[in-house]
Amino acid sequence: MNAITLPLSQQIHARLLERLQPTELRVIDESADHAGHVGANDSGQGTHMRVCIASPLFASLSRVQRHRLVYDALQDFIDQGLHALAIELI
Repeated sequence: MNAITLPLSQQIHARLLERLQPTELRVIDESADHAGHVGANDSGQGTHMRVCIASPLFASLSRVQRHRLVYDALQDFIDQGLHALAIELI
């Protein structure tokens, strides 16, 4: 039986829920907006993501440390071809 692969945006959402316990989280696939740009693929999905996130784990951390937590949680996605990751701390 074939496993169903979730869209990358849903995989990222699940990972951030698990690792950072956010109180607010939106993951937006902006890949279609970057068609023809470096790092884009022919599918128009999965290469350029925007993450809007708030987490109690961010308390007392600097902006750079907060971003680092998000990047660390998603590093394997970056290693597998996620080209651009915009992070909005909310």
